[in-house]
Amino acid sequence: MEKLTSLKNPKVLAWRSLKEKKGREERHAFLVEGSRMVREALSSSFPVSALLLREDYVPDFPLPEGLPLYLLPDNVFRAVSDTKTPQGIAAVLALQAREASGRRLLALDGVQDPGNVGTIIRTADAAGFDGILFSPDCADLFSPKVLRSTMGSIFRLGFSFPSSLPQTLEKLKKDGFSVLSSQLDGNPFYERGAVSSSFVLVIGNEGNGVSDAVKAVATHRLCLPMRGGAESLNAAVAAGIMMYDLTR
Repeated sequence: MEKLTSLKNPKVLAWRSLKEKKGREERHAFLVEGSRMVREALSSSFPVSALLLREDYVPDFPLPEGLPLYLLPDNVFRAVSDTKTPQGIAAVLALQAREASGRRLLALDGVQDPGNVGTIIRTADAAGFDGILFSPDCADLFSPKVLRSTMGSIFRLGFSFPSSLPQTLEKLKKDGFSVLSSQLDGNPFYERGAVSSSFVLVIGNEGNGVSDAVKAVATHRLCLPMRGGAESLNAAVAAGIMMYDLTR
């Protein structure tokens, strides 16, 4: 165990930089906080490079041997943390993607709200989806707010970041996948007709919906019924309804 007390320590400066996308990309690393997220990280396939403990924190689970462990005073831990009331434990992990594969896939087409992205990931995990595709203009998967919103589900799903989502969906369609586009001008979701056992559900941008290029690829263009006065649903709520029904 090594104790670091200076905010100017190179390791501390590196960990602080992980709050920003630029820092994560430069260092190929990201940070998760809290007992639950750290436990999930340690049991995942992501390589953990360091564990950080606030000096007064007592872990509620056994810490693995062999990992670099750093003890930080409260002011230093708060500087590294992205939360207002940090629990006192964090882990630094290597930034990597695990390819999305399987029969039940989700695609996010420009979903930009971090809370929506994290909630959708958590719901996809709960509903039994296998992986998620992210278009280039989605919120950063490894940002602190997205990570917190996933509640650990990020460690149980595969993720892919195609440079062209329409081209990737076109390839999946040729491989026998149904491509389901969720859009306000679509056909009724509950009258969707036959869907292949292999499918990908596309959730669009909060304001603009699914892009025209993705709509052109879709085998199904679907809309949830709006039986009340609301014009639309939150992206994460709509995604949850459709994911659960598709895996029912």
